[in-house]
Parts: sequence; C-alpha cells; structure tokens
Amino acid sequence: MCWAAVDDRIDLFEQVFEHGSMTGSEATASRVTALDQARLLLAQAKDRKSAQKSLLKAAAEAPSVARVQQALDTAGVDRELPTHPAVGVLLAGASLRGGSVYSVRGSAALVMALMAGPSAEGAWCGVVGVPSFGAEAARGLGVDLERLVLVPDPGPEWLSVVAALVDALTVVVVRPPGEVTPGEASRLAARLRTRGAMLIAYGSWPGSEARFEIESNTWTGLGDGEGLLTARRATVAVTGRRAAVRARHELWLPAPDGTIRSTGTSEARPEEWADQIGAVG
Repeated sequence: MCWAAVDDRIDLFEQVFEHGSMTGSEATASRVTALDQARLLLAQAKDRKSAQKSLLKAAAEAPSVARVQQALDTAGVDRELPTHPAVGVLLAGASLRGGSVYSVRGSAALVMALMAGPSAEGAWCGVVGVPSFGAEAARGLGVDLERLVLVPDPGPEWLSVVAALVDALTVVVVRPPGEVTPGEASRLAARLRTRGAMLIAYGSWPGSEARFEIESNTWTGLGDGEGLLTARRATVAVTGRRAAVRARHELWLPAPDGTIRSTGTSEARPEEWADQIGAVG
C-alpha cells in the first residue's frame, strides 16, 4: 500500500475543517533550488530573530528579561518542549523532547498538534515536502504562522533542506518522498541531538522515539447522503522505540468545536508506558 497516497486522501478530508491553505506557489521562488529557498527563508527568519534580540538587549535593565535570555542561551539540547495537552495524553504525561524524532501516519491534524505546543510558546517551525499543508488549520491549533518556514517542494535535495532547517529551527516537519535509509536517519539524528531540534516525520522513519498511527476513524455530521463533516473520532496507536507496550487512545481530530482533545478512552498500562516513554531521549 502506498502510504503517501493514503495520507493525501486523509488530508483531503481533514481540510474540510480548514478555512484556507498555503500552496507551493506562494512559497517557492522561481529559478532557485529548494535548498537555496530554504536558506533564503532562514536568512529572513534570522533577521527577525536579530530584531527580537535587539529589543531584549535594549530592555536588559529588567532582571526578569535577563534571566529569561540567559535560560534560553544555556538550555540543553536534551530538553523538554512545550506539549499540546492531547499529545501529552498520547505520551502518558511525558513531554516532547528536543533532539528526538516522532513519526505520524494517517493524520495531518495530529502533525499540527505536535507542532502546536512548541510553536505556541515561541518556537520556530518548518514544514518540508507537504504542499497541501493547511496554514489556517494550523493557526487554529496554535501554530504561529509568523514563525513558520514552508518548503512545499524540496525535490531531490529534501534531506539537505531538512538538515539546513534543523540548524536554525526548533521543530521541523518532513514528508519523505520515499523510504528513508537507516544511514540517512542516523546522520540526521546526530544533527538533531547537537542542535536540540525536534523532527516530526509525516510517514515512517527509522528509529523514531514514538510512532503515532491512526488505526480507525469515525466521522460525524453526514446524514443519508448529505450534510457536512463536523468531527472525527480517531483511535491513535502509540509505540515507543524502547517500549513493549502498544498504547491506544481515542482523540477528537477534531472535535465538533474544532479543537483536538482526548475522548477519555484509552487502552494501555499507564505506569509502564510512561516509564518507557520517559526513558526515550
């Protein structure tokens, strides 16, 4: 089965809940390679970061600002990242961690939920190889579009583009165009650990710290051949790299009010699962 094709069909349904999307033509510069484009976008992002640092420096008399800046400068690469409450449920209370890879199969909304926690707290994010990425849907879940870099069509240089973004951003999402080799995954993992960045793979990825897979869906809102989709109830299977337990949780992806949250139903041994996830990273 071609998972990319399946994911594309699921994306189409999920976009029923979006008010708009950002297409490749809006982000792709003409006559430049995808890697050149990524570098250009990063340069623009760094300019904005530089302006923000200047403002912090100007306000350096405030002890609280100085302490915050010092904490940011000295943060370790193996650190906890802000985590969306629904993702926290999937991880049995554990947090997302910098230097790690998480893979998602079957839901663009879940990818956005993984992004939303760090982004809402000021982290810069990048999305590579997802031309159908729904910007408005992401905004609704808490992703800050002012701190978002999009490279819809990276071409054959996709891994170099991802590596370039990892050097500068906190969260990078990628949909690999094909199978990722263990060697490619290992080289990028070393870079992630060095930079303290988090990678979200839309599809399979060797050595993922946790894998999220949609096992079943129930859509609501359609009547007898008519009506509008209003909500999606999904069973999400979660497997940790070191865990022998495959946990299952039910999430609204999204709920009737547009949010992503737990339905309160799960199938797991919470203590053992939390210990396993906590050991990861």
